[in-house]
This record gives sequence, C-alpha cells and structure tokens, in this order.
Amino acid sequence: MPPAREDIFNLPNLLTWARIGAIPFLVLAMYQNQGYWSLVAGIVFFLVGLTDLLDGILARRLKQVTVWGKFLDPLADKLLISSVLVMLVALQRAPAWATIIIIGREISVTGLRAVAESQGFGLPSDMWGKWKNGIQLLAAWLLIFYYPGGPLWLYQWGNWILWVATALTAYSGLAYFLRFRHRLKAGPQARNNRI
Repeated sequence: MPPAREDIFNLPNLLTWARIGAIPFLVLAMYQNQGYWSLVAGIVFFLVGLTDLLDGILARRLKQVTVWGKFLDPLADKLLISSVLVMLVALQRAPAWATIIIIGREISVTGLRAVAESQGFGLPSDMWGKWKNGIQLLAAWLLIFYYPGGPLWLYQWGNWILWVATALTAYSGLAYFLRFRHRLKAGPQARNNRI
C-alpha cells in the first residue's frame, strides 16, 4: 500500500522538495559565471543549506519522520552536492578528480546501505559522515562565490577546503565499508540488532 499523501507532503518533506527544486536555479545562476550571478548562486546555496538543517529539526520536533523523508533527504543532499561539483569542474573552479571521488563515494555508500537493508541491518551516518558533509558544503560555497576576476582568496580557500573534504570523504567511505563488513560477519543476531 502506498504511503499516505500527507507523509509525502508534510512540512519537513516540502522543505526537502524545495531543496531539490532549487537545484536547476542554482545551476543556471552558476552557469552565468559572473560576479552578480555568483553572488546570487551563493545566496541560493546558503538558503538551500538552511532547508537541509530545518527539515531534520522539524521532522523530529513535529514527529513527522517518514519513510519518504528518510529517502528524500539524503537524495536531495547528493543531488545538490553532485550538481554543484559538476558545475564547479565545468567552470574550472574545482578539480575533476575530487569530484569523481566525492560522487563515487556517495553512489557507493548509497548502494552499500541498500545491500545492508536487504541483509536486515542499517548503516546510519556517523560523525565522519557529518563532518564530511559540512566541509564539502563550505568548500562548495566558497567556490560558488568565486568568479573570474573576483577575490582570489575565495578560490584558494575553497580549493584547500575541498582537498580536506575529499580526504574526509574517502575516509568516511572506507569507514562505511568496514562497518558493513563487521556487521555482515557478526551474523544474524547482530543483523537483528539494528543500529
């Protein structure tokens, strides 16, 4: 039986839908590659980031944590960071190798979580994943604000922080695989003890 309509369109989920809906506007603003549009893109990115913070807080406070929300929230995060990083590579503001590592990790961990669920246990986010996400967003934000002829420090700091984010991304991805392997080896009893 499909989920009820109110589960899909409650307030936290609407914020998540808004985050997904803002991605084309963000990409279009970045595509202009000019000072004014870089400012617009940076502001949109910041506001979109706030919706990510708010939807989780509201879902818990309003007791509206849903299956749809659990699916949509990480999907929106992955779509947002992947779209921004691809645009940053196209605008020559970020290295392609970092984007490949970050997007590859996101796809791999998503697949790993699906396999874990099929085996009867979950792989929730850990501290490293949260740090990775925050530092990725900071790096992307600085690089979105940079434009040709703009303040060079935005580009330099953005790329330096992106290096840190990429290292954390690789480490947190490896940590997911190690946790998965440990839970899989632990046997059925550990699989029934969902964490």
